Amino acid sequence: MRRTVVFALAFALAACSVGPDYQRPSAATTVAYKEAADWKPATPKQAGSAQPWWSIYDDPTLDKLESQVSVSNQNLKAVEAAYRQAVAVVAENRAGFFPSIGIDPAMTRSKPAAGSFGSGHIRNSFSLPVDASWVIDIWGQVRRTVESATATAQADAAQLAAARLSAQATLAQDYFQLRVNDAQHKLLEDTVAAYTRQLRITRNKYDAGNVAKSDMAQAQATLENARSQMVALGVARAQLEHAIAVLIGQPPASFALAPAPAPLAMQVPVVPAGVPSMLLERNPTVAQAERQMAAANAQIGVAVAGYFPSLTLTGSYGFTSSMLDTLARASSATWSFGPQIAANVFNGGLTTAQVEAAHAAYDESVANYRQAVLTAFQGVEDNLAGLKVLQDQAQVQDAAVAAASEAERLILNQYRAGTVDYTSVVTAEATALGDRQTALTVLQSRLNASVLLVENLGGGWSSAELPDSSLPVPPPGVPAGSETKESP
Repeated sequence: MRRTVVFALAFALAACSVGPDYQRPSAATTVAYKEAADWKPATPKQAGSAQPWWSIYDDPTLDKLESQVSVSNQNLKAVEAAYRQAVAVVAENRAGFFPSIGIDPAMTRSKPAAGSFGSGHIRNSFSLPVDASWVIDIWGQVRRTVESATATAQADAAQLAAARLSAQATLAQDYFQLRVNDAQHKLLEDTVAAYTRQLRITRNKYDAGNVAKSDMAQAQATLENARSQMVALGVARAQLEHAIAVLIGQPPASFALAPAPAPLAMQVPVVPAGVPSMLLERNPTVAQAERQMAAANAQIGVAVAGYFPSLTLTGSYGFTSSMLDTLARASSATWSFGPQIAANVFNGGLTTAQVEAAHAAYDESVANYRQAVLTAFQGVEDNLAGLKVLQDQAQVQDAAVAAASEAERLILNQYRAGTVDYTSVVTAEATALGDRQTALTVLQSRLNASVLLVENLGGGWSSAELPDSSLPVPPPGVPAGSETKESP
């Protein structure tokens, strides 16, 4: 009866947890995005519920590449392994809820020294003890530790989602930049072909004595300049191809992507930004900061528990005998049981300092969380503004390309007719080429802003995807331990 009362008292005391219970602090939000007001995107588009975010670009090659990021990217494998490590730490801390039980069988054989009691006789001693120890979690120190470790593991899961999204966005940006590079190359190929024809016309006019030799030199210089620009594109394309290879976990030497120019008329989709308050649940970086805040809050309780005494229940039961065949008899049984209370009477202010440090760490995590929220809002506003302005710029630039192309055609005809000098031709050709290249640069900037907006908005991710306190391994997207059992 007395033993039952002791256990009941221990469990009752274990029901409390010192330290503050976690409540998510407020963060600055707005009713609507400033840069989304009075703006209608040219091609708003949302990925289907069962479709990944990059499906909005309708590019089968991009779809194929993106599908390899979660499976093969080594950085993601490292982050996923860190998440599994955090889950294991939670299991380690949960072990503190249970008693530890050990068995320590032993056998000794001895002979006392001459002249002592029993001298000349060899003695045997056999023992089979079972020891148990249980630290009762009276003040919730173990529970707060588990709470902190669980929140840390959830933060690691959010970090994994953020890392995956970042790798996918980087791949999309590199891919679109490579396609624009291909378009630039195609533009310069066409330009070189046109300039080659123009050089032939100028040479014929020179041979006929209709133009000066300087016209032919200008035509040759213009052609070689275009060729130089076309050759220079090769460096950037090779580097982009290498970057894509690494993102999908392949050696650059084993990966190649055939040229496929992005059309100037390519539509750039814009994902609806939604309500700003939704960003707190959709951005994995914000979710990571929020879970780190919860972990820091739980550590305050861990530190506060240091002020209070600890209660340990210890017990032992076993057998001791000088004969192995009598070891298991009831007469050889031994047992002991008793509680132990330990408390710090003086530790030089260590516990107080630990509590103050835990409070400061929590305050730091709150500031980091609020900064993460502000940074996320800034990213959305920046890219909404970029898309809005670049959409207008693209329309103006298209008009400039059309006008420059028409001017180039007219002046070239006038030159052939002998009514203008070659300087006018060079100027018109340079203006037309520059406008076409600028149009491609604007297209690339629009695609980058589109991808970055998707990334800032979470790419369809939600904090509801975070693992609960049971912490399944791993969260969706990366196969657990896919590299740990590889054959040599």
